[in-house]
Amino acid sequence: MYKRRQYTWSDGKSLRLFDHTLIMGILNGTPDSFSDGGLHNTPESAAEWTRQMILDGADVIDLGVESTRPGCTPLTADEEIERLSVLIDPVLEASTVPVSIDTYHAKTADYAFSKGAHILNDVWGLHYDPDMAAVAAKHRVPIIIMHNSNDTNYDDIIEDMKAYFFSAVDKALKEGVQPQNIWLDPGIGFGKTEEQNIEVLQRLGEITAYEYPVLLAPSRKRFIGSMLGGLSPEERDEGTVAACITGVFQGVDMVRVHNVLMHKRALAVADGLLRGE
Repeated sequence: MYKRRQYTWSDGKSLRLFDHTLIMGILNGTPDSFSDGGLHNTPESAAEWTRQMILDGADVIDLGVESTRPGCTPLTADEEIERLSVLIDPVLEASTVPVSIDTYHAKTADYAFSKGAHILNDVWGLHYDPDMAAVAAKHRVPIIIMHNSNDTNYDDIIEDMKAYFFSAVDKALKEGVQPQNIWLDPGIGFGKTEEQNIEVLQRLGEITAYEYPVLLAPSRKRFIGSMLGGLSPEERDEGTVAACITGVFQGVDMVRVHNVLMHKRALAVADGLLRGE
């Protein structure tokens, strides 16, 4: 039932998926993120938040510098690299765990990996930039293929997601990405209505049934606020825990969250109950 992965990088950092659900801590180096924009977009604050999340239990730090909130203005790759260049060295120096790069631009990914980043987190799942799979293969990094869409019209949302994933995985393998370096992400909050987000969470077992580990990233998303009567993003952590536990009990392998400590404690109990430890 449980997937196993072991990654080791040349700088000595490592990641082991074996006996517990992993936690990816969110580092938004953006001025306009929906939840914590502007809090961690200086070298000092980014490094400090990196260290704090690791103390709280993060297994991976996910660094992104472009907001993906609805209505945001996309950055060019050069603009993204300019923002990233201010933060990436301080974050890598502060981090004792792998750092993933949240980008859909191959040029940005290539830059980040040349600086020493460890994992690719692509919110367009290799479907936006035709060179992204080749960059991942070149640097031999794990890649997280997230489902996304420009509309919310699906025949059967899970079956359509599977087709999306199969296409991306095929592209990755043809470019030379190793199968053990492929992860999937159902893309909660992207290209889905609130009702569709809930359906995907209820049917996650149909995605985790495949051989690829699955990352779940529902943290503070709008549908959680709606389910809680309209709460603001910073008040949605308990709801996020519930969504993550729902995923863990369906076989999810890692969760991406803002509040690392709360999830570290909750997942210790969930993993103990589920795995009998």
